[in-house]
Amino acid sequence: MSKRGVFISFEGVEGAGKSTQAKLLAEYIVELGYLVVLTREPGGTPIAEQIREILLEPGNAEMVDITELLLYLASRAQHVHQLILPALSEGKVVICERFSDATFAYQGYARGFDLNALEQMNRIATGGLEPDLTIFLNLEVKDGFHRKRGADLDRLENENSDFHNRVREGYLSIARRAPQRVKVIDANGSIEDVHRRVRKCVDQQLGAYSI
Repeated sequence: MSKRGVFISFEGVEGAGKSTQAKLLAEYIVELGYLVVLTREPGGTPIAEQIREILLEPGNAEMVDITELLLYLASRAQHVHQLILPALSEGKVVICERFSDATFAYQGYARGFDLNALEQMNRIATGGLEPDLTIFLNLEVKDGFHRKRGADLDRLENENSDFHNRVREGYLSIARRAPQRVKVIDANGSIEDVHRRVRKCVDQQLGAYSI
């Protein structure tokens, strides 16, 4: 492996299976003999996890959009500098459930923030770090929420279907603009079926980590 590790992110609408597929991919890569860091956004470090609680608390319905955006960026800045960059510098494979694309999908396409302004703000938070590969688990919004039926919903999940449809369209737009980095994977079917699609994509894109 090269001195710098590999950074893989998972994106998708609510209920698409990001946590499950990220965990399965991490297990697969560990079997290949590599050191893996599995993390998530918002969160991943103690400070970022505290910010996550504020962002997703259903009782914080009065949170204004700019506060939401700045909290996500603050969480990401801490995450990148405390966890992700050090792990990459050690040659590890970092697998992250959500990263910068989520900000563009949720706060940009769904909330309406200017995408160019978001680009500049996100660059400050990340120092320009981007994933080497982003896996977008593509699923209809209604199907994602069908999977989550009976579960307690957080503040973002409680947004209406129009909001979540804008999020999905945002992700698809991002994928069209960055096809080399963002790979669209069909998230329909069994967990095992989706995992096979993800694994095939990772093997093709990064040569099964023979880099």
